[in-house]
Amino acid sequence: MASEKQSLQDLKDMTTAAASDDGSAGDVAIERKPEIDAQGRAYATGRRKDSVARVWVKPGSGKITVNGRDQAQYFARPTLRLVVNQPFDVAGRKGQFDVIATVKGGGLSGQAGAVKHGISQALQRYEPELRGALKAAGFLTRDARMVERKKYGRAKARRSFQFSKR
Repeated sequence: MASEKQSLQDLKDMTTAAASDDGSAGDVAIERKPEIDAQGRAYATGRRKDSVARVWVKPGSGKITVNGRDQAQYFARPTLRLVVNQPFDVAGRKGQFDVIATVKGGGLSGQAGAVKHGISQALQRYEPELRGALKAAGFLTRDARMVERKKYGRAKARRSFQFSKR
């Protein structure tokens, strides 16, 4: 019993010593610096479902190029273009950055999500102040949902074959 009290007192002494060293006990602020390459671009990788997007962001006129084609040509559906442009709307940087992305794997919806994730990561690497807004919108978290695999003895992942009584 006495040893437990002594160890608790030792822990209290350690926390007060740590607080007096740096001025704050639990607040540890990480100073983030921009990660920009020699060409003035920020790079990030975005992932969604089976799609992987490599994304480069640099200041420009707002042109988005995906696999060598314009965004409107590659993502024909307006909803997919809306998904890709969401990080700029949240960050308040619409039309200020050019994006070059290469995407592989998955379908168009997964690829749009991967490009969105990559743009968000690259934006916060270019301007670390934007991290709070992008994180609050949930754009920096990789969406881990995947398609469930097909099981044997089933028509799909969960659907059974049609039952016939006769």
